[in-house]
Amino acid sequence: MDEYRTIEQASEGTYSELRSKFLAFARPVKTVEEALALVEQYQRQYYDARHVCWAYMLGADRQTFRSNDNGEPSGTAGKPILGQINSNELTDIIILVVRYFGGVKLGTSGLIVAYRTAAAEAISNASIVTRTVDEEYSFSFEYPLMNKVMKVVRDMDARIVSQSFDMDCQMTLSIRKSLMPQLQEKIGKALSPF
Repeated sequence: MDEYRTIEQASEGTYSELRSKFLAFARPVKTVEEALALVEQYQRQYYDARHVCWAYMLGADRQTFRSNDNGEPSGTAGKPILGQINSNELTDIIILVVRYFGGVKLGTSGLIVAYRTAAAEAISNASIVTRTVDEEYSFSFEYPLMNKVMKVVRDMDARIVSQSFDMDCQMTLSIRKSLMPQLQEKIGKALSPF
């Protein structure tokens, strides 16, 4: 697959159960470091909360993920949050759920429902977008072939990442992964002397 679903910008959701308040924050992220920096930020910002639980999923292949219960009983917070990310087939996202304890214990099933519902609320308030997995292709050519190259760029709707015009022209194009073989073939034909 050369496309994936993610959220366009930050969104939030809330859920209350037996006076406990759950604040959910969905944020787009690209790296583990970025995700963990957000965890630190929210733990500092909501220092007075009982728990800041979270889960993230990264990469178009959806193979990099992690969840954390932050002191809640094992499997009652991070996994339900990750479950919502999975059921919506999202990636490049972290969802953090901040819990303010209301004085009444919810039990494991109550916690699972609360964290899952708060995460689902943040996702439902987000605008979900489909993005493509793009690859880059760099090549050089002689200046007289510029028109042929630019015709391929326009026809294939490739994005020019960089270009330089010295003795030879250098160009780097970006295009959807599934279209890369076709782009390379067309550029090859445009640069061929025959």
